[in-house]
Amino acid sequence: MDFKDLTYLIAIEKYGNISKAAEALFLSQPSLSRFLQNTESYVGQPLFNRIGNKYVPTYVGQRYIARAKEILNIKKELDQEVGDILKNDSGLLNVGFPAMRGTYMLPCTLPIFHSLYPNVKIKIHEESSNRLNELILNGDIDLAFYNQPDDNPNIETEIISHEEMVLVMSPDNPLCEMAYPMEGCRYPHLDLNLLEEKGQGVIMQNPNQRTRTIVDRLFRQHHVTPNIILETSNIRAEAELASRNYGVCFITETHLKHMKLDKPLKFFSVGDPSTPINFVAAYRKNSYLPYHATEYIKIVRDFT
Repeated sequence: MDFKDLTYLIAIEKYGNISKAAEALFLSQPSLSRFLQNTESYVGQPLFNRIGNKYVPTYVGQRYIARAKEILNIKKELDQEVGDILKNDSGLLNVGFPAMRGTYMLPCTLPIFHSLYPNVKIKIHEESSNRLNELILNGDIDLAFYNQPDDNPNIETEIISHEEMVLVMSPDNPLCEMAYPMEGCRYPHLDLNLLEEKGQGVIMQNPNQRTRTIVDRLFRQHHVTPNIILETSNIRAEAELASRNYGVCFITETHLKHMKLDKPLKFFSVGDPSTPINFVAAYRKNSYLPYHATEYIKIVRDFT
């Protein structure tokens, strides 16, 4: 079995369907079906259960595919390392960003990278931070940039910059008058308990977004039950809504720096006494990080 055969098995598992997998691999369906039959005959066990048109890996299939992914990741890292040794300024770099972060970071960093390495193609993956973690661990991307997650023993991070998550609202919101200066806070400090006491509506990001995870933890730590009036993945939309006094929301200050809104906003520090966040570059621990990935990290660090 060669590397190509391993990609066939991974495609069948990914798409769960022979026809779709064959189309993605630019193969005919009969050819891929024969390949699977021959492979299962060689292994001596079925690798997939056939449930209608759905192909679901058996336990043996799961182990086979897991090892196949490991082998292909090792091959990819070896190819990258050899390319770096040969000083080959060409190749492909897979980079992940949350969508909002990418809107202002990509236009400022990709042209610089391209001017230095015109023969290196960058493929951008825009996903939630949790999904980017999965792509890192699966070897689908070389690195990602996002707000630092909870510690993961299989992911290495490098701090790019420090920022603060702030509470955002319209200047017309009466809560603005209840904030006060506090040592260690960049912005006036507002007690989170006031949100519950005043019945203030809160706009929240979706549960799979990193900021939402941080805000949920913050509310639990302060024993506050928020009045959630809206959940959205659109960070700009929640800022626009807050500027129109349709609730309050939580956004990292870097996002806010790059937004041009029709109406003004007020920012407040919350937490003990504030809620700092590290913006990081992340990649798989104990894996080879390509030379061009380290160069792109430097460019992003300079931008921030």
